Amino acid sequence: MTRGRLAVHAHFYQPLRLDPFSGTLPDDPTAAPYRNWNERINDECYRPNAGLGTLGHISFNLGPTLAGWMAEADPATHRAFVAADRPFDRDPALPLARGNAIAQAYHHAILPLASALDRRTEIRWGLRDFLVRYGRAAEGFWLPETAVDTATLRALALEGVRFTILAPWQSDTRHLDTRRPYRTELGGGHSIVIVFYDATLSGAVSFEPGATDDADRFARERVVPRLAGTPFADDTPGLVLIATDGELYGHHQEFRDLFLNRLVAPETGSSDRGVDVVTLAQAVVEPDGHPFPAVRVSDRTSWSCHHGVARWSAECPDAADGRWKAPLRAALERLAAGIDAATEARFGGLPGSLDPWDARDEYIDVVLGVEPAPAFSARWLGEDASVEERHALIQLLEAQRWRLAMFASDGWFWDDPIRPETKQVLRCAARAVRIVDEVADMRLERRLVADLELFRSPSTHLDGGEIYRLALSEVGQPVSGR
Repeated sequence: MTRGRLAVHAHFYQPLRLDPFSGTLPDDPTAAPYRNWNERINDECYRPNAGLGTLGHISFNLGPTLAGWMAEADPATHRAFVAADRPFDRDPALPLARGNAIAQAYHHAILPLASALDRRTEIRWGLRDFLVRYGRAAEGFWLPETAVDTATLRALALEGVRFTILAPWQSDTRHLDTRRPYRTELGGGHSIVIVFYDATLSGAVSFEPGATDDADRFARERVVPRLAGTPFADDTPGLVLIATDGELYGHHQEFRDLFLNRLVAPETGSSDRGVDVVTLAQAVVEPDGHPFPAVRVSDRTSWSCHHGVARWSAECPDAADGRWKAPLRAALERLAAGIDAATEARFGGLPGSLDPWDARDEYIDVVLGVEPAPAFSARWLGEDASVEERHALIQLLEAQRWRLAMFASDGWFWDDPIRPETKQVLRCAARAVRIVDEVADMRLERRLVADLELFRSPSTHLDGGEIYRLALSEVGQPVSGR
């Protein structure tokens, strides 16, 4: 008899709080007694989970922008996350060991709402960050908010990604049995493995404090019964996947880091939980002669909005008044189009036949500090390029960096654009537009402000232009456009 398996995935991510003008993380009094929320959550969650040794027994992703902050602010914890990516050799013939960490789209953008080129860059930047950080290629990929469509899955497969995680309602199969992985065909000989998490158990861990008082009882009374009737007829063992935000373990819920450690770590758990704890890297290996069953996904769905992806694009019932969300996205999409047009035009005047989007994809090495900006510009433009031309190349790509960041999902997630998350995406937009207005002699910022004035905060009744100016004033930036 093959025992059932338990896997836990933790999605570690925090909104980008970096001031795009100064490159520093401003103090935030609401995080007291800490200087900012990154420091507070790091102390309550990331450092404890790393110190307990839990990370090596779960599947996890560490958001790239959060990881970049952690590497600077708490190098020891960052090293512990990287070291927790324990190799799992599913095939000795393969040149790279497979571990339990997976990659994530770089800026936590909702990929089904992104253009094809933006989707490609977000995926490539996330995969490159993973390779640089962990020293190996990623096999798995976390989609922000698990927002998905077939085009996004195909883009992942084209970049060599083998699997991802979705909510059960993101399948087009009613009453889907989530206790085994599936494979979805994407055309052209491409496919990807999907592991659907157990919504009942994931919800219990997230929202039922009493359920996690005793990890041994949770395994015995909650996990083992879910595996009744397995292994399957083809001898595939049953799998229960619990997927939650990583910040749940110690930040959102005090002491839940201890629950997780006892649940998954053999040195602290009970002598026999009744299940085998595995990582997703192990769970997605297809048994010989038994390929995973086929499944189709429901396009433009996510784990945190039961109305598809409306939470980030339209009036969604999850918000009391979401009338501001569509105008904000329209304003930023119009700005992105203007920045892209200016980028293509200016690239056309640089030496060589440069593709700005290929250059943008590779610019992640400059962002990560892998390649100095002068070396990057020399490689793309040649040694004979002028100082002005090299400067223009780097500035245009830096504008693209912040133009991508302005689509981070956090800006739309909550009920009111007066919140810090929306102000942050507006600051990213300001950084991008001011670079382009300077380099390309444009007047895009004025048009942006006019577009933002078309919506209002439900609580303060400030229009988007006023919120934009407020967001800039909070980081000491002038508020009038050129």
